[in-house]
Amino acid sequence: MSEIKRCSWVNLNNKLYIDYHDKEWGSASHDDSYLFEMLLLESFQAGLSWECVLNKRESFRKAFDNFDYHKIANYSDDKINELIENKGIIRNRLKIKAAINNAKIYMCIQKEFGSFSNYIWGFSNNKQVVNRDGIIRATSNLSDTISKDLQKRGMKFVGSTIIYSYLQAIGIVDDHDSTCFCAK
Repeated sequence: MSEIKRCSWVNLNNKLYIDYHDKEWGSASHDDSYLFEMLLLESFQAGLSWECVLNKRESFRKAFDNFDYHKIANYSDDKINELIENKGIIRNRLKIKAAINNAKIYMCIQKEFGSFSNYIWGFSNNKQVVNRDGIIRATSNLSDTISKDLQKRGMKFVGSTIIYSYLQAIGIVDDHDSTCFCAK
């Protein structure tokens, strides 16, 4: 029996990473709750590895009220201090405050566009960008454009590299290796 071929970056010793690759990464999502979860997690990745964030995902879920942006937008200073003391998550005050700020802006975008999905997928004309050329990218014209727009709206920790990773996470960009079983 032949072994399943996955993208070369997948740590085959980490079941969470394998499951994330196989079931989420590069798969198109239009669910606003999931889109916010990934935006929050990607913003915490800044300066760290995705595997580090992924390993803490369930702790983040618990600490951030199941990624409920309505609740997160209203976090108090006491909640911020509680999060800073939580050893299960990445305890960076700027990133925690950014999550609260970004939740507020996220809801404004939803109101303006009907959903965050309408907003984010509108940048690609509701089409998935599929790259099978073997080039490893950290940014693109698309991530540059979205990053600038989110920053203009006041979001934090949404630089082009973070947004490119985000686009991969939510499936607007599909960068699976051409030999990967997930490649369409």
